[in-house]
Amino acid sequence: MRRHLTAILAADVVGYMRLSEAAEEPTHQRLMSLRASLIEPHAHEHGGRIVKNTGDGFLATFDSPAGATHCALSLQRALSAATQDQPLALRIAFRMGIHLADVIVEDEDIFGDGVNIAARLQSYAEPGGVIVSEAIFRLLDEPARGLGLDMGEIFLRNHRQPVRVFALRADPAAAPARKIGEEAVGTDARASIAVLPFRMSAVHKSHLADGVVDSIIQSLSGLKDLFVISRGSTLEYGRRRIDPVAVGRKLGVRYVMDGSVALSEGRIRISTELIANENGAVISADHYDGEVRELFELQDRISLKLVRTIAPHIRERELRQALRKHPQNMTAYDLLLQALDLLYKMDVDSFARARGLLQQAMVLDPSYAPSFTYAALWHVLRVGELGSPDPDGDAKAAVERARAAIERDGNDALALAVYGHVQAYLLRDSVTALRFLDQAIEAGPSVAMAWTMSSAARGFVGNGPLAVQHGENGQRLAPADPYRFWHEGILAQAHYIAGDYDQAVSWARSAVAHNPSIRFTLRTLAASLAAAGRMTEATDAADRLMRVQPDFRLTAYAPRCPFAQPILEQWIGHLREAGLPN
Repeated sequence: MRRHLTAILAADVVGYMRLSEAAEEPTHQRLMSLRASLIEPHAHEHGGRIVKNTGDGFLATFDSPAGATHCALSLQRALSAATQDQPLALRIAFRMGIHLADVIVEDEDIFGDGVNIAARLQSYAEPGGVIVSEAIFRLLDEPARGLGLDMGEIFLRNHRQPVRVFALRADPAAAPARKIGEEAVGTDARASIAVLPFRMSAVHKSHLADGVVDSIIQSLSGLKDLFVISRGSTLEYGRRRIDPVAVGRKLGVRYVMDGSVALSEGRIRISTELIANENGAVISADHYDGEVRELFELQDRISLKLVRTIAPHIRERELRQALRKHPQNMTAYDLLLQALDLLYKMDVDSFARARGLLQQAMVLDPSYAPSFTYAALWHVLRVGELGSPDPDGDAKAAVERARAAIERDGNDALALAVYGHVQAYLLRDSVTALRFLDQAIEAGPSVAMAWTMSSAARGFVGNGPLAVQHGENGQRLAPADPYRFWHEGILAQAHYIAGDYDQAVSWARSAVAHNPSIRFTLRTLAASLAAAGRMTEATDAADRLMRVQPDFRLTAYAPRCPFAQPILEQWIGHLREAGLPN
C-alpha cells in the first residue's frame, strides 16, 4: 500500500437509468464505443489513466491538475460533437468533477476521502460541464481559469467542512436539451399550477366564471416563480365535477386550483381551493362575496388576494420540500429557494451561503433567469447592507448578472426590475433605471418587487408622491411575503421623500419589527424621526443602527448614497441631527 498526490477525475453519465430503461443494449453499446474511441484516448493523451469503469461512468487519475482539467474540457467538447446528431432523448452526456488529493494506491485502484469528494463534485456539474475544487483551480493557467465560475463553498454529503468549487463550461452547446418538469435533467422545475374551469350555479351565466378564471391566470402568470398552465389546457374539463388530483397528474403540475361561482339575488360568492397534487391535500380554501354589479372590482380583489396569499404559500411549501432533498437531486429552482431563505437574514454566514447556492443554480441551469436575477440582487445587498469591501466590483458584477438575466428572459418582470434597481441604486442612472422599471411593471403587474423598486428609484430623484403610490402597490401585493420588511422599508423611504414623516416612521417601525438588521430601514427611521422633531426617538434609532453597523460614518456613506440633490443634503442633515457620526 502506498500514497500518492494525484488529480482525480470522476465522470458520470447524465440520466443513465432513464437511457437504459428506454434502450438498454443500444445505450450500453454506445457507451462502450465512446470509451474506446474518445474517453481512453483522451485520458492517455493528457497523461492520465483510467482507474476503473463504473458502469455509467469512470474514474481517472493524472499527475498534473492541468492535465486532468484539459482532458475533461477537451473530452466534453469531443463528446458533444460525437453525439450531436443523435436524438436528444438518447444522447449521452457526462458530468465531470476533479479534485486534488493524497490517495491510497493499491492493486492499481485508488481509495480515500479525495476520491469521494471528486465523485460528489461531478454531481453538481451541468450536463457537458466540469466542476473543480479550489485545490485544482488555483493551479490552472490563466486561460483555463478564465472559463471558471466561482460557485463559492458547498457542503458535500458526509463532509463537515465546506469545499470551495469552480464550474468550467467546456462548451455552451454541450448540455443536452431539457424538458420542463424533468428533474434529472430538467430546466423548468418551478412550482406549477393549473386553474380549472370554475363550476357555475347558473349555466347561462357561465361567462362570469370564465372571467374570474382568466383574471386569476393572468395574475398568477405575472409571478415568474410559478409555471401556470394556460386556460386552453384545462377547457376540456368543462365545469363538471372531476378529481382535481387526477387532472393535475395528467397535466403534469404540482398544484391545482379548483372553484365554484354561485349567484343569489344579485349577490355572488366565489369559492376556491388550492390542492397539492402529490397527496390531494387542500392547502388553502377561501371564499369571496360581493354584488354581481361589482364583479369586475371583485375579480380584481380576488386576483390581488391570490397573489398576496396563495403564491407566497406555494413558495413556502416548495421551500420545505427543497430543504428535504439531498443536494445531488437539487434543481436550479430548489437551490434558488434555499438561497432566498438565507438572502435577507443579513448575517454574514447566511449571506455567504446564499451566494454559493445562487452560483450553483446558475451553473446547474445556465438558462434559468431568476438565478442570475437574484445573484445581481446579492451584489446590491452586499453594497447596501453588508459593507462591501469592493463596492465598484460588486456594482460591476451586479450589472453583469442582471444583464445576463434579461438576456435569458427579456420579459421577466423581476429581471427587468432588478436591472433597473442596479442602474438607480449603484450607477445613479435614473433615465435607464426608470425605463427598465416601467417595462418591469408592464411585464408583471402583479410582481411586488417591480413596484417597490420603482418606488425606490422615484424616491432617489425626489418624486415623493409617485414613490408613495408605487410603494403602496408593492406593499399591497406582498403583505404575506417573507420579505415584506423590504417593501415596508422602501414605502417608509417614499413617505420621507414626500414629507409625510409620521407615515415614514410608522412603516419604518413595521419593517424593523419584521427584520431588525436591515440598515437602510434603520437609517430611514432615524432620519424620519429627526425630520419630525422627535429627537429622543431619533437618537435611539441611530444607536440601534450603530449596534448593527458600528463602523457607519456619514462621510463614507454620503458619496454612495443614491439620493439626488436637494434630497441628499436634507437626508444627510437629518441623519446627522439624529446623532450619527461624521
